[in-house]
Amino acid sequence: MEFFSNAIVSALQLISNFDPVVYLIAWTSIKISVTACLLAASLAIILGCWAGIKTFPGKRLLTQILNTLMAMPTVMIGLVLYGLLSRQGPLGSLGLLYSETAVILGETVLILPIIMNLTMVAIHSADPLLLPTLKSLGANTRQQIHLVLVELKYPIFAAIVTGFGRAIGEVGAAMMLGGNIQGSTRTMTTAIALETNKGDFELALAIGILLLLIAFTANYCLNYIQQK
Repeated sequence: MEFFSNAIVSALQLISNFDPVVYLIAWTSIKISVTACLLAASLAIILGCWAGIKTFPGKRLLTQILNTLMAMPTVMIGLVLYGLLSRQGPLGSLGLLYSETAVILGETVLILPIIMNLTMVAIHSADPLLLPTLKSLGANTRQQIHLVLVELKYPIFAAIVTGFGRAIGEVGAAMMLGGNIQGSTRTMTTAIALETNKGDFELALAIGILLLLIAFTANYCLNYIQQK
């Protein structure tokens, strides 16, 4: 008990003293997750809106695939991308493996189906008169997507926040694709695993506390948006 209490005190001191190692790792993790979230959202929201307002063969299958991808272990995504980005892989010539770009790509692939699926759910859960009204007024597909985004901005933004929360807590793909390089690809989750194995429990705990604070902030924003 004394060991754990002393570790908490030391971790809080590292945070309050703005330890450069702790905050560099936190900044790296936030930067990677925000970038991945923006990339995923820019594609997933448009695809989700299109799939939500259209009726086409295979739509039910698409929903099942998205649900499967949402539950897929992150190490599986990391494994597939590792094979693509390794020197022997088809994209090996790009030299992206063990880089920040590779981690961003992995997190983007991870959260894209989450944001897309939640966008489709938001459209299906909206006022049932919304889409028929838009179609009766002669709105084309692009106009329908634009008006749906305006009408459902809160649940769609909640989908983005959910994606960010998933990305910031990701560890498997980040470890495999980034290599846990200090100052470059060492995110908060990979740093916690590394420092714990090294025996630096205080540093790992400090990073974990910051991770919890970020997750709490993201969930607070999500609850506020859902109330809207």
